Formats: sequence, structure tokens, C-alpha cells
Amino acid sequence: MQNPQTPLNSGFGFRSTAADVVAGIDLAGKLAIVTGGHSGLGLETTRALAGAGAHVLVLARSPGAARQALEGMPQVEVDRLDLADPASVRACAERFVASGRRADIVICNAAVMANPETRVGPGWESQFGTNHLGHYALVNRLWPAIARGARVVSLSSMGHHYCPMRWDDVQFDTGYDKWLAYGQSKTAIALFAKQLDTLGQAQGVRSFSVHPGKIYTPLQRHMDLGEMRSLGWLNDQGDVIDPTFKTAPQGAATTVWAATSALLDGHGGLYCEDCDVAVHDDSPQPIESGVRSYAIAPAQAERLWTLSAQLTGVDAFA
Repeated sequence: MQNPQTPLNSGFGFRSTAADVVAGIDLAGKLAIVTGGHSGLGLETTRALAGAGAHVLVLARSPGAARQALEGMPQVEVDRLDLADPASVRACAERFVASGRRADIVICNAAVMANPETRVGPGWESQFGTNHLGHYALVNRLWPAIARGARVVSLSSMGHHYCPMRWDDVQFDTGYDKWLAYGQSKTAIALFAKQLDTLGQAQGVRSFSVHPGKIYTPLQRHMDLGEMRSLGWLNDQGDVIDPTFKTAPQGAATTVWAATSALLDGHGGLYCEDCDVAVHDDSPQPIESGVRSYAIAPAQAERLWTLSAQLTGVDAFA
């Protein structure tokens, strides 16, 4: 069978920005939902979609801060969502479904990274619980209000190279490692996108996961300067010195491309990077491009969906 992870020669690349990939695309009359759409990559995603004419609903844990960040953008509204709180996820989704509107684009953007061991919800490891389970529950609860032909884009990352699903200890009950937990959460996001695409195709909904690239954003809030210096990301003054880092507008480009590009019509379940479909990479040492087979394996995706449904108590396709 042909490998679906085959680049489409989009004409965009590493240095393309979100504004570049949406240029000439008219999103007037479309409604987009962006979690965390007021900060970092989410803010650039919101700007690009709204700039192309979409009405954007930004979901944020702190609505006041979000409204301040988005001031002057009349096509944007804000509602409260705490992905780490199942009750907040349920209430947010119920408000939108009750509004009678339909979402044409859903961007699962918000995340935490490399934070100290924390438990959320009924005791979930926080990175898995927030980055994956929160978005899993949100999309499933929004499902009645997701339009036919919609796209759902979830932000994975090259971090998935560092850890497959730890089926014997998903919640890190036997010892916590912040980078393995982050990696597993990003693997889970890619697998979620894979299975959502499989299940959603009957309703015309396609799903993608993306690696935005390395970008210095508030996502690094749990890392100190010394750690980022040792990784070669920043200098002693806190300036980015790693030439493989992108700007925030460049980092949002793949998300916006996956949400809007006509090249992806008829495609889905793909992991994308640098504004194109990424290639497989199962090399022995993790690198910073490509997607590992375990992150897009249908059996793994189905298994994770079943576990996520058990943990959250919601499955729109059951």
C-alpha cells in the first residue's frame, strides 16, 4: 500500500508564515475555534484566520487576559476553557453546541510542556491530561456542532520522537520524567488525529496533526534560562541563538496550512511539518523532522481512542 506520508510539494516551507499560506484564501462566513488562541502560536493562528475573513472563537483558561491580547480584532470572541478540568471542557462545549452554530475549523493548539509532575482531572498526568485528554473530550463534545467538511488540526510536535505510548504506565505512576511525559502527550495527539480522521470521514470531517517547529513562546514557561542555554536554544542574555528556531508567525504556518489548504482536500490522518506532509522517520536516534510509525499506526490510534473514551467517559462515535 502506498505510504500516505508523502509530501505534496506545497510550495511553502520552513520559513513560510501563517500569512503566507493563507494569502488569497477567503474564509468569510467560516467559524474557527482555536484553543489557546491568544498567546504564542495560537495568537498568530488567530490573526491569520481572522485576517482571511474567518470568525474566530478563542478558548482560554483566562478569558480576561485573552480579551486583552486580542483587543482590536472585531472578528474574534473569547470563551472560557480549562483543558485540565473535565467540567470546564464539558461546560464550554455545551455552550457552543447550544448556540446553534457550526465550527468549520477546530485548532487544538493549547498545551503545557515539561512541567513538574502534576495531576489533573481525576488524577491524570498533567501533560497527557491537558494536551491530549482535554482536547479529546472537547472535540468529542463539540462533535454535534462540527460542520460537514470541517477540518480539525491538532498540534503534536517532534517531541513525539522521544516517547511512544507507554501502555504499561500511561499516567507515569511509577516515576515521572517531564520530557518523556511531554513526548508521550505529543504521540497521543498524532494518534488522536489519525483515529478522528478515520471516524470522521463519514461526516466529511478530516483531521491532521502538525509539528509547528521549534519556537520560543510562553510554552517554555516551566524551563529556566540555564536549561535552555544548555540545550543551545538561548544565550546568556536570553536571546534565541539556535538557527533551527522559527518565529511565531512561521511556527503557526503549518497549522494554518493544514486547516485551509486545498491541496489537502481528500486527504486526512496525516502528520504535517513545514507546510507540507511529513515523511516517515524511524531512524534509531530521534531527530527534529519526520514522523515515527508508532505515532500514525492505525492500531495504536484505535487503542488510544478506546482508552481515552474510558478515561473521559465520552465518545461521540460510540
